[in-house]
Amino acid sequence: MVGLVVLAVLCSACVSEPSPAAPPPRIPTILPPTTITRVPQMVDRELPVDCELIVPTDVLTTHLGHELPGELTQVVGIPEPSLGRTAKIDCYYGVGRGLATAPVVVGLATYVDEPTAAGRVTDSVDAERREGATATQVDVTRHKASLVTTRDERLLIGSLGKTTFVARVKAGVVPDEKVGAVLAALAQQAMTPVEED
Repeated sequence: MVGLVVLAVLCSACVSEPSPAAPPPRIPTILPPTTITRVPQMVDRELPVDCELIVPTDVLTTHLGHELPGELTQVVGIPEPSLGRTAKIDCYYGVGRGLATAPVVVGLATYVDEPTAAGRVTDSVDAERREGATATQVDVTRHKASLVTTRDERLLIGSLGKTTFVARVKAGVVPDEKVGAVLAALAQQAMTPVEED
């Protein structure tokens, strides 16, 4: 019997608590490669020679929410040394019978230096105010511009470096509660180089 007790003691020493199960292996999370999207920025640039490189008609349609009847007509201005202007281009969207019928106009002009460009904006806003318009300051990305409201049209006028921009719509083309955002988007596009495919 002593042998049995010894055997029981020896066997109890052999039996131990079961060790905990090993944790399951960690499965690494594989993420798709990160892509960097470059957001085009407004820049002081050489004036494009084509309105489709300023505000493409499909971009205009997107911002307006509808297509405009009529044609796109561009007018390239001449330098005006007395004003310090070195180049100018105006894009008339939705032209029917003559440029005056265009419901949307976007224009860019370059000047000899930044102070001259900024001065032209101030002069234009002041001239509109003298004619009875109201003007408020709005943001176009990180830049300031003036939203001018006249009886017949809404204009956004500003400058970036040596370049001035103006986006204008005839009254009623865009609801007044949206006109500031739409004109700011058009001005931003006008000052942002269009990347050609």
